[in-house]
Order: sequence, then structure tokens, then C-alpha cells
Amino acid sequence: MKSHFKIRKEFLVLLVSVFFVSCITNVEEDDFDEREVIIDSCAEITFSQNIKPIIDAACIDCHGIGGNFPNLKSYSTISSNANSVKAEVVSRRMPKGISLKQSEIDAIVCWVESGALDN
Repeated sequence: MKSHFKIRKEFLVLLVSVFFVSCITNVEEDDFDEREVIIDSCAEITFSQNIKPIIDAACIDCHGIGGNFPNLKSYSTISSNANSVKAEVVSRRMPKGISLKQSEIDAIVCWVESGALDN
């Protein structure tokens, strides 16, 4: 009887040990790489550095003072028509006669979707 109890006790100790060891080795680690940084490319888009030069080069000939509606000469008139400008360049209906680069279209979309700020 003592031998049977001793074997059960050793088996129970072995079983508990295996349980705890398996818990330690089954811990899942996050796949997060601390060096991985998500950069918002839209955060770098500014009206003065990115949007105004595109408008001046591609739109002012037709949409300047005394030209076609909307007038895109100043920040206030560009920002008040920002959604229309975005829609026209995304659909590639504007500017007529030339084609914007995809990076220029993306910059306009970012700027409008970020609030069309005067920055």
C-alpha cells in the first residue's frame, strides 16, 4: 500500500511539474517590433510647401483672377473649394491639358482630408 501511495505521489508531483513548465513555455509574445514606427505621410503635407506650388503650376492659368470658377488664387478661395479641387483631381478631370503626378494628387487628398489647413 505504501508503495502504491508513493508512486501516486511521485506521479502527481511529475504531473504538476509538467503543467507548470508547460505554462512557462507557452507564453505568447507580442509580434511588435519596437523599431517599427508608423509614419503618417499626410502630416508632412503643408499648404505653402506642397499644395500652393501644385495649384500655381497646374491650375492658375485657368482658375486665376478673372478666369474660370473657382478662383484658386489665394488660400481662402482654395480652402473654401478644397473638396471640389480634391474631387476634380482624383477623377483626373482637372487640370485640363496636363496630368498631375500621383504624388501630387495624393498630396492634395491628404491636405483636404487633414482639414485643408493654412500651414
